[in-house]
Amino acid sequence: MDHIEIFTDGACSYNPGPGGWGAILKYNSLEKEISGGDASTTNNRMELTALIKALEALKRPCSVIAYSDSKYLCDAISKDWITNWKKNNWTKNNKKPLLNTDLWKRLSDLLKVHDVKLIWVKGHAGHPENERCDKLATSEICKLKNKMFPKKDE
Repeated sequence: MDHIEIFTDGACSYNPGPGGWGAILKYNSLEKEISGGDASTTNNRMELTALIKALEALKRPCSVIAYSDSKYLCDAISKDWITNWKKNNWTKNNKKPLLNTDLWKRLSDLLKVHDVKLIWVKGHAGHPENERCDKLATSEICKLKNKMFPKKDE
């Protein structure tokens, strides 16, 4: 099984608002950057989307160490909240509906394919790949804003 490192980040301008995500995939000496965005989303949706898109980019089952600055994402996987949510028909312990169920279901399916270990990194603290992913995500937000509010010729 191939061993892959994935670094992810999601960002949102306002919450909800235009958002972006970025990911770096590393395999041996190879690196690939991917990114995207959504005109109306939340930060948590972008954090989830970054990992989902990175895992979907893998061509075969892999052993993955993924790094994220999202406690929400890391805790859901490492503390196995996702298993309980699934058992409870995608509701939280308090019986309230789980937010972002569509993304959690996609991620749950990908976790059946890949052996994923998630590691939390402190955001905006100088972690090189996290900083690069943040730049990817925020550049996607800029692209969206430029499409939504094009500059008029002076």
